Amino acid sequence: MDDDGADLYDIVVIGGGINGCGIARDAAGRGHSVLLAEMNDLASGTSSWSTKLIHGGLRYLEHYEFRLVREALKEREVLWRMAPHIIWPLRFVLPHHAGMRPAWLLRLGLFVYDHIGGRRLLPATRTLDLARDPAGAPLKRAFRRAFEYSDCWVNDARLVVLNARDAADRGAVIRTRSRVVAARRAQDGWRVAVEDTRTGRRETVRARLLVNAAGPWVDRVLAETMGRNAAGSVRLVKGSHIVVPRLHDDPRAYFFQNSDGRIVFAIPYEEDFTLIGTTDRDFAGDPAEAAADEAEIAYLCAAASAYFERPVRRETVRWTYSGVRPLYDDGAGKAQEATRDYVLKVSGGPDEAARIDIFGGKITTYRRLAEAVLARAEARLGRKGGPWTADAALPGGDFPVTGFDAAVAALRRGHPFLEAGHARRLVRLYGTRAGALLAGAAAPADLGRHFGADLYEAELRYLARAEWAQTGDDVLWRRTKRGLRLSPDEAAAVDAFMRALVAERPAG
Repeated sequence: MDDDGADLYDIVVIGGGINGCGIARDAAGRGHSVLLAEMNDLASGTSSWSTKLIHGGLRYLEHYEFRLVREALKEREVLWRMAPHIIWPLRFVLPHHAGMRPAWLLRLGLFVYDHIGGRRLLPATRTLDLARDPAGAPLKRAFRRAFEYSDCWVNDARLVVLNARDAADRGAVIRTRSRVVAARRAQDGWRVAVEDTRTGRRETVRARLLVNAAGPWVDRVLAETMGRNAAGSVRLVKGSHIVVPRLHDDPRAYFFQNSDGRIVFAIPYEEDFTLIGTTDRDFAGDPAEAAADEAEIAYLCAAASAYFERPVRRETVRWTYSGVRPLYDDGAGKAQEATRDYVLKVSGGPDEAARIDIFGGKITTYRRLAEAVLARAEARLGRKGGPWTADAALPGGDFPVTGFDAAVAALRRGHPFLEAGHARRLVRLYGTRAGALLAGAAAPADLGRHFGADLYEAELRYLARAEWAQTGDDVLWRRTKRGLRLSPDEAAAVDAFMRALVAERPAG
């Protein structure tokens, strides 16, 4: 507490997406005092609407983004080791299509992909005969050859929440549903006004340094909160996805080249589904209102149907989602050609409190982005500790990358009433912390009210207590994805229960 009554933090972070939460975690782990303010739920913006990949970005090689690709490739195994419950290897099948990118170019790109990123654990590229390999079974017979390579899958919203959880465990203050409504430089630092969107109560805090990690709202924060004109710094690009019943039994994902030069993924999703995406379209408007339109849905259905023997039809689409990527505006002519690299801008003279604005970035490189931000922050604040996150597991991820099945077996030994599928899901979401969720339970009845599928009251209470969940959407579409399996009435019951829990807790 400062002598004027306002709490003082080394760093205030605006934005609870992957970049903001990654920065808060890194800073707290170095010993800095940190406040993170997120106007909605954690990962409620771009970070939960991705294609769910930890990847180097094979297609970025076409745009000569070698630094970004190399950094991202190196991060794949780092992140996998940090969080083997929510990140795991995935093999991708890239069918060769006559008239698209030639085979020699694909081979060259995959050779570079295999060798510039320090790959140690992930298997290398290989060529497939689709007439013989099971990967060819769901595809049209015209496709005879494919290339298979490695990247990783990630539960993106969980990655955000676990970074926030670890930041809080290390001393950071995480405030969701808290909007920064004003930020002004004072003689001795920043004065930051934070409004609780639940109660309308405002509080002013002090910060030695401010980080604007608001994602697609970064320009709006500069304009509305700080009175700065940043028009043109960020290019908003909408990416939409569809989810359909599982199209094939093979555990591999598919990487399809589309006739317009774009690529589309078809990825096994939540056991019984296939995720297809993404589109790339420039976007104007409120990013919170982004949604997949019928043209995008038709585009994705057609792109997948060009490869799969069984067409993907509009009526089979179970769910759609859309997110707005805040790319740095580098003047590229097409949305898909805009850089995916991140740009950091530091403002404030030697005698002024500094502000760091973040433009662009990818989930895969969030940890390295955080390190880059901390390097600049500590140049102003003084160094308290060096980089540390590469070797520190995220909450629940303290087991070997090959130890997932053993972690499931251990959970079932301690809670033998759990069905195998339920235990696997809990370990996939919470890792070794699943035991804390189940503490004291010796039978299904001990888990409390059953809301549908394998979702029980004990899990909802854990999410409210430990992971800042307040609504049905927080639980069903960000923390668990059980929204795919619950009926509308069951989903409404979850929402009512969560809102009642919030109402029981004191505000602020």
